[in-house]
Amino acid sequence: MKFSLFVHMERLDASQSHGQLYEEFIQLCEIADRGGMHAIWTGEHHAMDFTIAPNPFINLADLARRTKNVRLGTGTVIAPFWHPIKLAGEAAMTDIISDGRLDVGIARGAYGFEYERLLPGLDPWGAGQRMRELIPAIKGIWAGDYAHQGEFWQFPSTTSAPKPVQQPHPPIWVAARDPNSHEFAVANGCNVQVTPLWNGDLEIEALMGRFNTACEKAADQARPKIMLLLHTYVGSDASDVDQATREVSVYYNYFSAWFKNEKPIRQGLIERLTEEEMAANAMLSPEVMRKNLPIGTAGEVIARLKAYQALGYDEYSMWIDTGMSFERKKASLERFIADVMPAFG
Repeated sequence: MKFSLFVHMERLDASQSHGQLYEEFIQLCEIADRGGMHAIWTGEHHAMDFTIAPNPFINLADLARRTKNVRLGTGTVIAPFWHPIKLAGEAAMTDIISDGRLDVGIARGAYGFEYERLLPGLDPWGAGQRMRELIPAIKGIWAGDYAHQGEFWQFPSTTSAPKPVQQPHPPIWVAARDPNSHEFAVANGCNVQVTPLWNGDLEIEALMGRFNTACEKAADQARPKIMLLLHTYVGSDASDVDQATREVSVYYNYFSAWFKNEKPIRQGLIERLTEEEMAANAMLSPEVMRKNLPIGTAGEVIARLKAYQALGYDEYSMWIDTGMSFERKKASLERFIADVMPAFG
């Protein structure tokens, strides 16, 4: 099982500047590269200071000059916000800049807040349909002399300029949850990213089950890879771990508030949550975080990750966005590299 870092600029309030956040983002990525991680993943979000990521290709092009070995992935671009020609060209250019280290992760998106601003009236179903049309189209554009007459995009014969270094194209990953998404990904020769959030082992097992079923249905296709993405914290002792569970609980309360899209938002920041509001959300309590996520000492995290490896996951991505301080993120990442990764050879 390979290990990667999933990271963005992120903040819960305006106490840090965007410039400082970017410098911290870079430092975490450089630690991952020096430490022998397989990949760095960063995504796309708009007008949200909670997850600051307007165009992952810009970040990855910068990282290509600051790192040496790590693969660089979009985790993920939001399909309905891209024209196929534009996505194919920008991805290919990033693949050239990175000397063929690009992976392209694609999702339908999750936040109604973003849909309202970029494509008013879009819903998750429509976003998923756009993703299903987009992926075959970008493959065709990379191959060249490809014309498209679809429901969402129409264009005459087109070739990507430039073309990617990796042939026939960079690996494509699809963010999948329901069985249909797994089946689409596997049938189209795409790898799969799964994000169980805080839902624990039953969800992690169910997602692998859906992937395996999809692979069985597409027996004529080569089995793709599957990546598990989870919030992770490697603590120095019990007190440190307890603090991390509280911080991740706060983070997920804000995640939930952004997803519900009900609270006022000013200057890209959602209205602060009260202690009473967070305490009332029992499913996101620190106790749930401790039970369902790999948050613990190195030995505890190793045991959880060994179980994920046994299920068949090919890659494990450490989701480091947590609302905690840079110093705490950095210490956890360094412990993950020094104390957890060696247990996997």
